[in-house]
Amino acid sequence: MGGYAGHFVTPATTVWAMRVRRPRDEVVELPEAPRSSVGAPLPRILAQEGAAVLAYLLETDDPGWDGTDVRVVTTESAEPVALVRFEACRAFSLGPPNDEAFEGHRLARHGLHPYGAFEVHRSSWIGQLEKMNRVHARHDASRFDILRHFIFTFHDSTFECAAEDLTFTVLTDTSLSAATADMLRLLETPEKLG
Repeated sequence: MGGYAGHFVTPATTVWAMRVRRPRDEVVELPEAPRSSVGAPLPRILAQEGAAVLAYLLETDDPGWDGTDVRVVTTESAEPVALVRFEACRAFSLGPPNDEAFEGHRLARHGLHPYGAFEVHRSSWIGQLEKMNRVHARHDASRFDILRHFIFTFHDSTFECAAEDLTFTVLTDTSLSAATADMLRLLETPEKLG
């Protein structure tokens, strides 16, 4: 064999031994996710081992609102609500940063921004979860390979979840408080609400 490091010559072919390094933490928007209210999405989470449901108020266009007064919404307000069920949820977080401190988020320089829904491909967070689990006697790294990293960014908080998949349901003519029973049903059964 001749050549130099990384270059091998065989009688029939030349093979380049190159390792293409793909960047970690590629942030991709989820265009199919229902858009949260910019002012007051009031996110709430209901979870149990292996599943989680996120609920938040949706952005609505009110043609009668001229922007001169403040529109106050609460968990009792009749507003459309998005329910997001995370299948095989392994970890989640709901907390900082808010929209005013968003540049402090570790993924802000990767394209993450306020008021959106995202998936992080090749997530370093999932890598950290896998590394943490390596001390387990029956550790299986492939159980982490199937996880997906989802992020929902709101006005006052950010939600992150490591799960196998997610599904969306939109409820109209309800309130966030009334949707809590629907959240519980979705948590216990993966079928969509009727």
